[in-house]
Order: sequence, then C-alpha cells, then structure tokens
Amino acid sequence: MSADDENRFRSKPGRIRADTPRAGKTKSFFTQAKKIARRHSTSPHRSSPRSAQRPRANPAAKGGKDARTTGGPGVRRGRGAAFVRAHTLSGGWRHSAPGMRRVVVKTRYIQQAGKNGKAAAHLRYIQRDGTSRDGERGQLYSATEDRADGNAFLERGKEDRHQFRFIVSPEDCEDLSDLTAHTRDLIRRIETDLGTKLDWVAVNHYNTGHPHVHVIVRGKDDLGENLVINGDYLANGIRERAIELATLELGPVTEIEQSRKLSAEIDQDRFTRIDRAMTEEADERFLDLRHEPAEPKRQFNRTLRLRRLAKLEKMGLATEHAPGFWELSERMEPTLRELGERGDIIRNMHKALKADGLERDPMTFHIHEGPPETPIVGRVVDKYLSDELGENLTVVLDGVDGRTHHVAGIDPARVEDARLGSVIEIGPADTTQRPSDRTIAAIAKDGIYRPSRHLEQAKFEGRVPGSDYESYVDAHVRRLEALRRAGIVERIDADKWRIPEDFESRAAAYDAGRNRQASVRVLSVLDLEKQIGADGATWLDRRLVSPDASDLVPAGFGQQVREAMEQRREHHIEHGDAARRQDGRVFYRRNLLATLRDREVAHVGAEMTESKALPFRAATDGETVGGKFTGTVQLSSGKFAVVEKAHEFTLVPWRPVIDRQLGREVMGVVQGGSVSWQLGRQRGLAR
Repeated sequence: MSADDENRFRSKPGRIRADTPRAGKTKSFFTQAKKIARRHSTSPHRSSPRSAQRPRANPAAKGGKDARTTGGPGVRRGRGAAFVRAHTLSGGWRHSAPGMRRVVVKTRYIQQAGKNGKAAAHLRYIQRDGTSRDGERGQLYSATEDRADGNAFLERGKEDRHQFRFIVSPEDCEDLSDLTAHTRDLIRRIETDLGTKLDWVAVNHYNTGHPHVHVIVRGKDDLGENLVINGDYLANGIRERAIELATLELGPVTEIEQSRKLSAEIDQDRFTRIDRAMTEEADERFLDLRHEPAEPKRQFNRTLRLRRLAKLEKMGLATEHAPGFWELSERMEPTLRELGERGDIIRNMHKALKADGLERDPMTFHIHEGPPETPIVGRVVDKYLSDELGENLTVVLDGVDGRTHHVAGIDPARVEDARLGSVIEIGPADTTQRPSDRTIAAIAKDGIYRPSRHLEQAKFEGRVPGSDYESYVDAHVRRLEALRRAGIVERIDADKWRIPEDFESRAAAYDAGRNRQASVRVLSVLDLEKQIGADGATWLDRRLVSPDASDLVPAGFGQQVREAMEQRREHHIEHGDAARRQDGRVFYRRNLLATLRDREVAHVGAEMTESKALPFRAATDGETVGGKFTGTVQLSSGKFAVVEKAHEFTLVPWRPVIDRQLGREVMGVVQGGSVSWQLGRQRGLAR
C-alpha cells in the first residue's frame, strides 16, 4: 500500500442522527404555522381552560343544535348573540389579554328542575351551614333583597322548562370590597347583553380556598317566555363580563403581581397555568428550552418552566434528555388533576373535622371512588355537593373503624334526615330483590309466566286494595318489558313470557348495574351526646343489647362510642331499666328496645293530641292499621308515620316505600316493630 493510499480520506456515509433526541427533526411549514397560530389565537384550544368550561350542549342555549365558539349556529341564536358577534368581529375574547383579572365561571343548564325537586335540593344545599364568611348558614339574596325568599323563588319557577346555574369565582375575590354588590353589577351587565330582566337568587360561599358565588337563574325572560341564551355567551360572554368588572374594580394586574402568582404555582401538586402553557408549546410532548431569549419577560417565563419541570421530574412526570430539552409525560395532566382533586378533598376533610373539634391522622383518610365495598358506620362530619352545580352529595364519615371516609355521589334523598353528628351506615349499591320479581318467579310454571294466570290468582286471593287487579298485573308486565330489553326474559306472545331459572338473581344484578348509588341507612338522627339521655330506643341501646363490639376500634369515633355506651348503661341503671349484679355484670329489662320505643311513642302521641284535636291510640303488634298517611315525626327511636282516621290517629314505624302515599289512604300490619304495607299498585307486602 502506498503512502498516498494511507493518507487518503475515505468517507463512510451512515445514518444521520441528531445530537439530542428529536432536536434535529425538521418541522414542516404547516406544523410551524399551526404552532404560531395557536400561540397568538384568541379562540380556545383543546387544553385551554375556556374549552373546559364550555357548558354541555343544551337546547336552551343553542336552539337545539350544536353551538361553536366562532362562526357556528351558536353565534347567531339566542339572547346574547349580538354581544358574541360584536366580539367576534372585533378580534375575539379578551380573557387572556395582559393585565386582565382571572375569573372562573362555570355554567349548567337543568331541565325540569322545578318539577323533579332538583331545584329545591340544590337551593337547600347551597344555603347549608358553614358556607358564609363567619361559618354560619349561607344567606340567599337577589337583585333587590338582601334576604331573598327561596320558597317564593321555587314557587315562581316550578313550571319552568329549565333553569340556569352559574358559579363565579374571581381569583382575587378576597380583594373585592363587596361580593354581593359585585354579583349584582355582573347580573345587570348580563341583563343588558341579553336584553331582558332576569329572575335570580345567589349565595356567597367562603367555605373553600377560593370564595365564589352561586347564582340560580329562572328559565323565563321578562315576558314570561322561555329564556334561550346563546351558547357562546354562556361559554365566554359571562366570563368576559366578570373579568371586565373585576379588572375595573381592582385595576389591571401588574407584571410584579402576575410574576408573584405564577411563582407560587411552581411547587403546587395540581395542574397549573405553567403546565397548561408548556402543554400547548410542546411539540408532541417535547419541549426545547435550550436557547435563552433576549427579552426579560421571556427569560422569566423560561425560568418558571425550568423550575416547574424540575418539580415534575421528581414526580416522574417529566424527563430531561439533554440540558434544556425535556419530554412531558403523557400522564402529566391527568395525574396532576387527580392530585389536585385529592388535595382539595383532604383539605375539606381536615376543615370539617376541625370545625367539629376533632383531629385525625391523614393516614386514616379513606377516599372511596364509588359505593364502599363493605358497609361503614360512622358519624356525619360533613355533607356537601359533590358537583357544586348538581344535586348529588358527598358525605364525610368519622367511622367506628378508626378511619375517616369520603363517599361522593350520594342521592340527597337518602341522607335527607341525617344532620351533622347523625350516625349512618353507608354500604354497597342496593341489590335487594324486588317483590314483583319474587311474585313473577312464584307464578311462573315450567319457566313460563302467564299474565292471565296471575290475574286469576290475584282475584282468587283478593289481597289487592281497591280490587284494581288489572293494574296490579300490568305493573308486573311492565317490569318484564324492562328486563326483556336487558335480555333477561323473552316474550313469546301477549300472554306468555319465558322466565329463566336464575331469574331473580339476574334481575337483581341488572338493578345493581343500573344503580351506582350507595345504600344509606340513618341509624340515629341524634348525636351521641343526645342519645345518652334520650327517652326512646336509640342506636346506643341497640349496640348495648348486642354482645358484639368488635367493629368498635379503641380510637377516634369508635372509642367515643364505647364511652357513650358506658354512660348510656349508667343512665338505664339510674332509671330502673337495667341492674348491675355484684359480679359487675349488667342485666337489662326484658324487651328493652320495645319498652323504650313504646314509652316514647306514647309520650309524643299524647303531646300531639292537642295540636291535632284527635285522640292518640297506640298500635299493638299484629294489628292491621289503616287511614290517611298525613306526615312523619322523627323520634329518638326512629322515624314514624302519622296515620289518621276520622276519630283517632296513631304512630307506626315509617318506611321509604310509603313516602309516595302522602295524603292517601294506606293499610298495613304491625309486626315486631315494623309494618308490612299494602300499597296501591305494588299490590303486595312492602317492608
């Protein structure tokens, strides 16, 4: 080999690679243009908070068709459309303009709220105790009244087709001089935009870290017509007005103030504005911060991002591939949002316990994602709206198992009687079999159910009150129709239904699948202190006569229950309902619970005699009671139904099944402290 050959350069082409992952990738012109347009656009992005706050599609807001942010049907239809068009033509919304104050606005549209009781339930819980600045009950107000009449508002709107609900939460709410006056000014501006007066009530809430106001607006305009609000006005217009008003009162946000607010977000365990900005700037989750910009403001933003990314890296939600070149985890946003929600829940639990003078280890907090798998018993520490625009409740229980439980999504009707301090049991979704399913299975012969055979048997037995046998059988057929659509039974013809062998269990499983509501039993509306000296049969008494106390953990509420049981035991000894032997054992009066219950019922019945102008008569075991169901009374022994006749009235144990019969004739048989009711179309024994 010659010297020239040794010194000759020979290239060896290979794969062209970047020094850092993806850093050398050439972006298409279209990709770069989209990124620049997104950065300077005034319309909401996919991850923008404005798009997240857009209300669900609803016919009252958009005339029955989908509403878009710009250019769609939502710009043209409904009250407020002119305001939307004006802003669209003038360059869009000013939500993110420099210096504007931040305001979160959430909206929701509720159909038939007055007829289905949702309006009353929502109004009741936004006025609940502990929501005002001084911890008292929330005060309802309106455009002209500082103490508005909620019942009158509900009466005016009971026939409305729909209802609007708003939550307005200025970021700097604490700096506003008067939140009530601020809300009235906001509604006046909204009325100007909509071209109509609004019938509304509101409540200010100070029970969270961010004070806010709940506003409920009737679905009628000042002419009595259905109030149809433009969809884009709901999504952006109200927020635009709220931001303008807050900025007018407090002045524009200075750069120093804005920098302070953003710096405070660096270490937060939630999805922050810095995270949102990085998500929008990232190219397929990759963020290039290697080049330091010359402008001081952009330098500050870069520093914020780098410090936030260092925090996210420790949480496993970001990775630095090279100095200044980061990859955001695809789990970043959902994980941070979940952490933020969990943090809010824990703070609410701490606050509720502290208000009750209690301290609990956060390690004992149990946040249930749905109905608990096993029943939990405890004292109600707090109950509030799971979604502040909805009706379902969240209940916080101080459990006898030594843990503090957080259970969301509970039907308010199930805990209507439970107050703070009441003892309740929350369990899995109710899977009990329906009496109608048991009847169908009993009537079926060789796997075939015949409505005609059922009708003949019902007439022969003659147990149907009112002798409305056809309606009674029709109710069972309607049940079969629902189960047929679920594929459980088969309709052969008009008088033949094929019933499977496991019909009852499959029907119960079908109901359980549809019912995701936790089951709730109110064990005592009284707190422990009031149960100790109560006259009736309390939950503590039922615990005393039961030898098993293994579920009472000797800590927290479990220990308090043990101490209360001991005091209740001494109360019985003092009043002659129990005796302590020389060996220390305590023996209770025979049939203690029935004796206490009958004693309390007789005492309360005698007190009610004067107000009803009717004599009271106690019902005996095995007796058939009948009359008009006129109401209920809550005793320490439980809830009792008032059944009246023309010449007397009686008190019998209440069951939820008779609530629909209020004001009607009822009949049932008293059996061992309960009643087997024979009611209307159920045509059977309802326990």
